[in-house]
Amino acid sequence: MLILGGTQDGAAIARDLAAEPAIHTVSSLAGRTRNPGPITGEVRRGGFGGADGLTRYLSEARIDLLVDATHPFAAAISRHAAKAGKAASVPRVQLQRPPWSPQDDDRWVEVDSVDAAARAIPAQGSRAFLTVGRQELDAFAASQNVWFLIRLIDPPAAPIALGAFELLCARGPFEAAAEETLMRERAIEVLVSKNSGGRATYGKIAAARNLGIPVVMVRPPPAQPGDQVGDVDAACAWIRERAAAG
Repeated sequence: MLILGGTQDGAAIARDLAAEPAIHTVSSLAGRTRNPGPITGEVRRGGFGGADGLTRYLSEARIDLLVDATHPFAAAISRHAAKAGKAASVPRVQLQRPPWSPQDDDRWVEVDSVDAAARAIPAQGSRAFLTVGRQELDAFAASQNVWFLIRLIDPPAAPIALGAFELLCARGPFEAAAEETLMRERAIEVLVSKNSGGRATYGKIAAARNLGIPVVMVRPPPAQPGDQVGDVDAACAWIRERAAAG
């Protein structure tokens, strides 16, 4: 079984299936996080070379099941997985976490892209907490008169092309109380986030609600057609069912 991972969900699937003698897991990491957490089973690093390369790998490695447990915003690899699974006749499931939903006291400004999020910031505040990942930072380079608190897992390899900012490197999960303290200390006026769902990073959303801070929220891309599950337990059940039948 090939797990397209890089998320805590992918690692949890590999860990939960470690005791299954009939299942051999290969977790594929794109390599964007320098020091990912521990992963049970075989680990493969690096890309495949698009959908065609992934199709070849599925055939050459004799993969029986394909699990897309990538980040909800990793739209390209999910498209490649859908195309490759169909081309190689390998059953595929996508773990699609339910996105967060706004609560009564939330002040969300929902947008469809990171570029739109950058344009929305000035109307909400001049001190922004940016939690969208290092690959998206360039979208905010044109923001004028905005100070950024940038949180990343790893420090970026290239200089950050923003004006005034503070860089904070940390790995979740992040609790709401600690997030609230951080936002108070940095006098944050607006939070910028992708709606990636899950519990590991929801603390910032709860903290913003408690502080009355607006959230510029980027909507997730649509899931790919095909089998979908909403959590790790459902993914493991899908895998076990097909492994038992195969």
